[in-house]
Amino acid sequence: MSGTTTTTTTTDGGSVASSIREKSSSSTIKTPSDFLKSIRGRPVVVKLNSGVDYRGILACLDGYMNIAMEQTEEYVNGQLKNKYGDAFIRGNNVLYISTSKSTLAEGA
Repeated sequence: MSGTTTTTTTTDGGSVASSIREKSSSSTIKTPSDFLKSIRGRPVVVKLNSGVDYRGILACLDGYMNIAMEQTEEYVNGQLKNKYGDAFIRGNNVLYISTSKSTLAEGA
């Protein structure tokens, strides 16, 4: 399992899935909190319980998973619907946060 990378944090009724933890090559365990701290300022995808995706730069995040994003794009059924300068998402609506695999300009 050495070198395995997990880039998604999910919540289910307030508990974080245990599959998030990863073991790096130096045998240190990375917690979901460590992951969330490490992606601040990076492109992310935030999926809501409603199925809507928000893609943008993660500006900040609190313990309730309330999220502030910059350069945010809203996708409904995979189609770009709107662009926002800043977006604020209440944590109880968040299904998961994932790091973006490509740049926002590529639309993925």
